[in-house]
Amino acid sequence: MAVTPRDAKPPAPVKRRGLYNGWLIALIASLASGLTIGTSNYAFGVFIEPLEEQYGWTRTQINTALVFGVASALISPLVGRWIDRFGSRPVMVGSLVVVAAGFVIYAGMTSLWHFYVASALIYLGLPGATMIPSGRLISIWFAGTRGRMMGFVTAGNNIGGLTMVPLAALVVGTSGWRWGYVAFAVIILLIGLVTLIYVRDRQSDVDAARDKRWAPRESEKESLGDSVGYSLGDVMRMRSFYFLAIGHAVPPFTYAVVVTQLIPHLESQGISSGAAATGVMLLSMFGIASKLIFGRLSETITARWAMAISLAFQSAALFLLIIVGGSAAVWFVIAFYGMGMGAMGALLPLTVVEAYGMRHFGTILGVTSMPSVIPIIVGPLMAGMIFDTYGTYDIAFGIMGLMFALGALAMAMARRPVTPGSTA
Repeated sequence: MAVTPRDAKPPAPVKRRGLYNGWLIALIASLASGLTIGTSNYAFGVFIEPLEEQYGWTRTQINTALVFGVASALISPLVGRWIDRFGSRPVMVGSLVVVAAGFVIYAGMTSLWHFYVASALIYLGLPGATMIPSGRLISIWFAGTRGRMMGFVTAGNNIGGLTMVPLAALVVGTSGWRWGYVAFAVIILLIGLVTLIYVRDRQSDVDAARDKRWAPRESEKESLGDSVGYSLGDVMRMRSFYFLAIGHAVPPFTYAVVVTQLIPHLESQGISSGAAATGVMLLSMFGIASKLIFGRLSETITARWAMAISLAFQSAALFLLIIVGGSAAVWFVIAFYGMGMGAMGALLPLTVVEAYGMRHFGTILGVTSMPSVIPIIVGPLMAGMIFDTYGTYDIAFGIMGLMFALGALAMAMARRPVTPGSTA
C-alpha cells in the first residue's frame, strides 16, 4: 500500500550541536576593544597626577603623549588592508602584543622620551585591536543584525572604562603607578591569547556554523560576503566619501581630550579625585546604553543618520559642560555626553559597511580614519596649553563643541550611494 502525503511523517528536526561561534567571537572582540580602550584612554587620567609628582612634568608634556595617537590614524589604512588580506585574527593578536609592550615600557620608564615611545607603541596597536577588526567580524558573523551586535561589541569600550579606571586607581593607590601599568600589560596579553585560540573570520567558518544553536537566521541569505562592495578607487570618486571622512575625523576628540581630561577638569572645578573618577564611570555607563540604543536605531534610520544625531548630542553636551561648571548639574551633563559619545565605536564601521559594502571594508575604513590625525594632534596639545595658560578647559571644550556640530552636518550630507554590486 502506497504511503499518501497525509500518512507521511514530517522530517525529524535537525539536532543542532554546539553554540554558534559568532557569539564567542563577538564577546572576544568586545573584550579586546574594551580592555584596550579602557587601559589606554579611560584610565589615562588616573596616572597624570602621579607622573606630575614623580617627575615634575607639566600637563602639556604629559598630554603630548596623546598626540602620538596620530600613529593610529596613519597606520589605519595599512591595518585595514592587512585585515582584508590576512583576516582579523593575526592582526588582532599582533596589535595586542604591541599594546602590551607599550605598557611594559611605561612600567619601567625613567624619562619623558620613554613615555613618548611607549605611547607611540600603544597607539600603533590600537587600530588592529579595536574598531577595524570588530567591524569585519560582526559584519561577517551577524550580517542581518550588525547594528545591534556592533552596539553590544563596542559596549565593551565603556565596560573597559568602568572596570579599568577603578582598577588603575586601586593599584596605583596601593602599589604605585608602575604596578598599574604592569597590570594593564598582563590583561592585554591574556586577551591576546584568547583571540589567538578562538577568533575566526573566513566565510567558510561562518557557513560551517550555520546549523549550530543560536545561529542568526540571516547568516545564510543576508550575508554581505567578501565579494560585494566598492573598491577604494570607486569611493574616492564619490562626494559622500569626503563628507564621511569629515564625520569620522571628529569623534577622536572624545578619546583624545574629553575622556582623558575629564578627571583633571572636574578636579579643577573643586571636585575630589574620587568623585572625578566616578564621573568617568558615569560616562562609561551611559556610553553602554548609547551603543545599544544607537546600534539598534542604525538598523531603522541608517547608521549615517544615527551618527549625525550622536554627534549633535556631544556638541550640545560640551557647551553645557562649560555652563554648569562644578555644580551638581555636571553629573547630568556627563550622562548626556555619554549618551552621544558611546555610539561612535558602533556607528563608525557601520557607516562604511552600509554605504560601500564588505569587499574593501578594512581599507576604506582605514582611509576614512586618516583625517583623525587632526584632533589627535591638535586636541591634547590645545587642551594642555589652554589649561596651563588659563587654568580651565572651557575654551577647549567650546572649540570641540563647534567641531562636533560640523561633524553632525557632514554626516547629514553624506548621502548613501547605490547599493554596491558584486563586481565592484
